[in-house]
Amino acid sequence: MTPPSCPPPDSQRLVLIPSYNTGPKLVETVRAARAAWAPVWVVVDGSTDGSEVLLRQAMAGDPLLRILSLPVNGGKGAAVLAGLVEAHAAGFTHALLMDADGQHPADSIGRFMQASVAQPEALILGRPVFGPEAPLLRVRGRRISNWWANLETLGAGIGDSLFGFRVYPIAPLLRVMQRSRWMRRFDFDPEAAVRLAWAGVPIVNLPAAVRYLAPAEGGVSHFKYGRDNVLLTAMHIRLVLGMLARLPWLMLRRPGTRR
Repeated sequence: MTPPSCPPPDSQRLVLIPSYNTGPKLVETVRAARAAWAPVWVVVDGSTDGSEVLLRQAMAGDPLLRILSLPVNGGKGAAVLAGLVEAHAAGFTHALLMDADGQHPADSIGRFMQASVAQPEALILGRPVFGPEAPLLRVRGRRISNWWANLETLGAGIGDSLFGFRVYPIAPLLRVMQRSRWMRRFDFDPEAAVRLAWAGVPIVNLPAAVRYLAPAEGGVSHFKYGRDNVLLTAMHIRLVLGMLARLPWLMLRRPGTRR
């Protein structure tokens, strides 16, 4: 049954939530998203914790929720790609991505979708507003990735390269993902922003609150500091080399440059 406060279903924009082993928090996240938007799609990325069963039971009978189930865990980017292919085939033009772990603000979905309607060609990036509970290591560490992302795009205006609460125009994102073997795991968010900037997609930054939930609150994190920082370092090396190969063209694309 459609939540009473939810706006009418949108035929062009959907909320897409990739999920891997997020437990009961998945149901809470999806309910909040459905109260703010329709339709909502969830891509269950090979979860083994029973969260898909919980979701199907809790949301049974909701015609505006679709659950896609992948047989094995392929990573966030792979789950997003699977959802985007299906969404594009169904005629959707834009997808708001949010994490399933409760960190992202469902009450900002409408505001981000409105920004996308106003500038449909743009990538609407969330700029995180951290609370006092946010780990300093994570807050400060992301500055490094942000610095590299803006170097790689010659200052295209990526406010935050890692925050996954975003509205993507589906067609250009599919083009860059299907041309690359990368962007399938934790490297998805920063590389997607950089490659879309290279493709000439305008960037709009909007503030959005982010919550870091303690385990007692149902917080789940699959971030592995060593493994994923190695992945990000390799990604930035790859992107810097890509930037150098595109340098003359990117220089012409810089704001204020005459054509």
